Amino acid sequence: MDTTGILDEALQRLHSSGPERLGRLTNHAPMAVEALAAHGRSGAVHRWLDLYAPKLEEFPSRVEAVTAGNWQSALGDSRRAADWIDHFGREVADRPWRDVLTEWWPRLLPGMYGGSTHPVIRVGHAVRTLLVAESTEAGEAGGVTGPRLAELAHGLGYWAARFHPVAGLALLPGTDTAAAALDAVAPIAERDGGFTARLGRVTGLPVWAATVTDPDEAHGRLTELVRAATHRYATHGHGEETMLVHAATAPNAVLRTLPALPRVLWVPSLRAAWTASAAVTAMYAPDAPVAYRPPGTFTPEEVFERAMAHGDEHVIKLTDTALDVGDERALAAALRSIELSEPLVGPR
Repeated sequence: MDTTGILDEALQRLHSSGPERLGRLTNHAPMAVEALAAHGRSGAVHRWLDLYAPKLEEFPSRVEAVTAGNWQSALGDSRRAADWIDHFGREVADRPWRDVLTEWWPRLLPGMYGGSTHPVIRVGHAVRTLLVAESTEAGEAGGVTGPRLAELAHGLGYWAARFHPVAGLALLPGTDTAAAALDAVAPIAERDGGFTARLGRVTGLPVWAATVTDPDEAHGRLTELVRAATHRYATHGHGEETMLVHAATAPNAVLRTLPALPRVLWVPSLRAAWTASAAVTAMYAPDAPVAYRPPGTFTPEEVFERAMAHGDEHVIKLTDTALDVGDERALAAALRSIELSEPLVGPR
C-alpha cells in the first residue's frame, strides 16, 4: 500500500493526459504506476513516468455533456471520451464510488472488448487501489483520495467511450478446466490487422464454465482462468508478446473488481472475462507452443525488480498479475515477457 502520496501525485500528473494516443493506442501509465506503487516501488514511479512521458497526449476535447437522458447514444463513441470522464467525475463526487461502479458495471460489461480490453484493466487497477485504501485507518496517508476516485472516473469513462460488444459467437465443444479450454480455442484464419479487425473474425469459442450459477464458484473459476492464462503466456507468448498479455490481465482486472461488486454480478463477470481471454487467445495465439525454461530461480520480488528495470508497461502489468497468481509457472511467464518484449527507453 502506497502511503507516501506519490501515487496521488502521479495520478494527478496523468489526469491532464488523454486515455489514448494516435487515436488508437492506450495510455498505459495509470495502470503501470498503480502496479509499481502496489508492490512498494513508489520511489520509481516518477522516474518511470519521465521515460513514458513522450507517449502521452493532451486531454481530448469535449463534445457534449453526457447526461441521464443521452448516455445510451454516447456509449461507444470514442469522440466522447472527455465527456464520459467528466460524467463519471461528477458521479464519484456525488455518490459513493461503489454505488457508481455497481450501477455501471452491468451496463459496461458487455462492451469490455473495446480498447483492446484496456479500459476494464484500468478500472481493475483503480478498484484495487480504492479497496486497499478503504482498509486504511482513518487519517493515515494513502486512504481514499480525490486522485484515486478520479482515476476510477477516467477508467470508467474510457470504457464507456470505447464500449464494443461481441455477439453471435457459436458455442463450440468445451472442456472442464480453464487450461484445456484455452488450448481448445481455434486461432482465427487471418491473423493480421488490429484488435478490432481480428475480433470481428472470431466466430466461435469453446464453452467453459457456462453452467456456473453460484457466485463463489464463479470467483473460483475466474481465479482458475487467470492462473491458466498467465501460465500459458510462458509457452505461447511468442505468438504476440504484447497482445497476449491481455488474455491474463483482462480477466484479472475483473477478478480484482469482484469484491467491490454485489455477488449477483459475479457470474456474468466470469462469462465476460472468459469471452475476452478466449477471444484474445484466438486472435493472437501461435500455431504451436514452445518449451520455456526460465534463466534461473527468482523470488517474486526479484522478478518484479527485473520487470521494473525492463520498464515496458505490458511487462510490468503481466508481472503484477503473475505475482497475484504467485506460483513458479506464473513467475516464469513474467520472465518470458521480459525476454520477448522491447524495453522502455527514454526520449531519443
